[in-house]
Amino acid sequence: MTEDRLVAMRSLVAVAGSESFASAAELMRTSSSSVSRHVASLEKQLGARLVIRTARSVTLTEYGVRYSAFARRILDEIEEEDRNLTWMNSSVAGPLSVICPKWLGSLDLGEAIAAFAVEYPDVELHLELGGVQDRAYSFVDSGFDVSFHTRPLRDSRMQLRRIASLAFVPCAAPDYLDSRGRPESMGDLAGHDCLTHDQESSWRLTIDGQEHVHKIVRNSFSANSYIALQKAAVHGRGVALLPMLAAHDAIAAGELEVLFCGACVQERSLCAVYSPGAPEKVSVLLDFVSSWFRQRSMSNGATVASQSPRGRGGVS
Repeated sequence: MTEDRLVAMRSLVAVAGSESFASAAELMRTSSSSVSRHVASLEKQLGARLVIRTARSVTLTEYGVRYSAFARRILDEIEEEDRNLTWMNSSVAGPLSVICPKWLGSLDLGEAIAAFAVEYPDVELHLELGGVQDRAYSFVDSGFDVSFHTRPLRDSRMQLRRIASLAFVPCAAPDYLDSRGRPESMGDLAGHDCLTHDQESSWRLTIDGQEHVHKIVRNSFSANSYIALQKAAVHGRGVALLPMLAAHDAIAAGELEVLFCGACVQERSLCAVYSPGAPEKVSVLLDFVSSWFRQRSMSNGATVASQSPRGRGGVS
C-alpha cells in the first residue's frame, strides 16, 4: 500500500465524517481541492463512485459508506501498531536476542545476562552460545540484536561498544607447583605443562608493565571450554591462563595459585556489536552488563594481590 493510497483513504474517512470537502480539508490541514483530488484518485483506482458531489453537500454512495468503514479500520490498525512499536522501541520489554562465544556465555557474561533477565522481567530474552562468526554483522542476518566478542571486529555498518576489560591470569594448583616447582620467570614456563584454550600456540602476558610472549612448548591439555581448563588446573594437570573472574573462587579457596605474585596479567576487551537504531532495551542491557562487570571487578579486585606465591624472581 503506497503513501498516496493511505492519504486518499484518510481523505475519504475525513469526508465521511464531516460530509464536506471544506471541513475535511480543515481537519487534514490542507485545501479542499486537494481532498477532492485524493477522493477522485481513489474512485479511479477502485473503479467505483464513492461520493455524490452537489453544490451544497457531499454524500457517500453505498460503495463509499462501505469503503470508508473499511478504510477507517485499516487506518486505526496502522495507528495502533505505530503506537505499539514506538512503545516497544522506547521501553525495556519484548523480545531481545543475544549471541556470544560459549566460554563467555557459560561464565561471566552468562551470569550478567541472567541478572539482567531478573531485573527486567518484561524482556523476553534469548541467549545463544557459540556460532559467532568473524564477520561483525553476521549476527543481524540470523536475527540477533547484540553480539558479544573479545576480538576487535569492526564494521562501518555496526556500532561497537567496549563493555569491560577481562583479566586473564596464569595459575596452577599448589600441589602441582610443589612437585614441579614455581616458575620465577616467563622462560621457566617452557619446563611446565600448559593447559590451552582451543590449542592456542602462545600466551601474550604483561608483567610489571612490560609485554612478553610465551610460545607454548608443552601443550599437555587443550579444550574449547575455560571451565574444563579450570578443572584440569585444579586437579594438578598443569599451568592454565584463565579468566580472573572465572578463576576467582578457586583462587580464593586455595585450589589455584596465581603465578608471579599476581603481577602477570593478560587483558582482553569485551565488546558488544549491534546495529544502528537498535531499540532502547539494547542500550539498557549494555549499561546493565557494563555496571555488572565493574561491580564484580571491584569486589574481586584484591584476589590476585592476596595470592602471593612463595617466591618471586625476575622476568626473562
